[in-house]
Amino acid sequence: MAVGQSAPSAPYVTPAKAAAPASAAAVGTKMNAASKTVKAESVTINMPEGLTKDQADAILTELKAIHQLLQTQQNTRAAAAPAPAAPPSDKVKMSVGTGWYAMGREDAPVTMVEFTDYQCPFCRRFESDSFAQLKKDYIDTGKVRFVSRDLPLDFHPNAPAAAMAARCAGDQHKFWEMRDAMMLDTATDLGPDSILKYGQKTNLDMTAFRGCLSDKKYTSAIQKDTADAGTLGISGTPSFVIGKTAKDEIAGVRIVGAVPYTVFESTIKDLLTAK
Repeated sequence: MAVGQSAPSAPYVTPAKAAAPASAAAVGTKMNAASKTVKAESVTINMPEGLTKDQADAILTELKAIHQLLQTQQNTRAAAAPAPAAPPSDKVKMSVGTGWYAMGREDAPVTMVEFTDYQCPFCRRFESDSFAQLKKDYIDTGKVRFVSRDLPLDFHPNAPAAAMAARCAGDQHKFWEMRDAMMLDTATDLGPDSILKYGQKTNLDMTAFRGCLSDKKYTSAIQKDTADAGTLGISGTPSFVIGKTAKDEIAGVRIVGAVPYTVFESTIKDLLTAK
């Protein structure tokens, strides 16, 4: 996933001079004697005082030759580029940890683990579009145990504090209420004032809540979730691991993104019927 990535700079190349420079008109050039500017296609160049039209034409011809050589080099590099690597296998194994925030029966046959970022719009889409249906169809019916883990992304500045807030609310048995409050309110930036507002909204003991936030009590736990995501080849949110429930290790499949509900449903049904 490349966002805002700049193209690499092309190396400077000095071409051989053309034997017979083309005229300015031949390359779409306009010259204004008073302003001493030349327009070559979409480029405007300020010309030194005293430069003749023939000299300007020669410069523009050379610039055009440079452009053609760079274009040829770019096409050659694109043709020689290796084919993209095949995506990694979707089958993964995850060690079962302690202290996870889980919803549903411990002995549910299937476990679904989400790695989430509270500031991620796609995580919020999963929460609003799919989670309620999953809870109704599979979590509340005892078929799926749902686990929420943290993966605050570097470019979401308020995500780490939001992850901390959910865990601090968990100290007062309000983890899921705080999680829902932050996820479902898409109008907030999850800044410090917003987090305190959610603490009040979920009826937390605000003195204890503020103390937990100030102490950064769960920093190492959040870092552990992030490191575990990396070992699973997970670097984006939301991402999921869905597999058969086991005591020490979950062997399942990795699903990346706020995919349609039917994808989760199909995966869960396959696991429920597998022997």
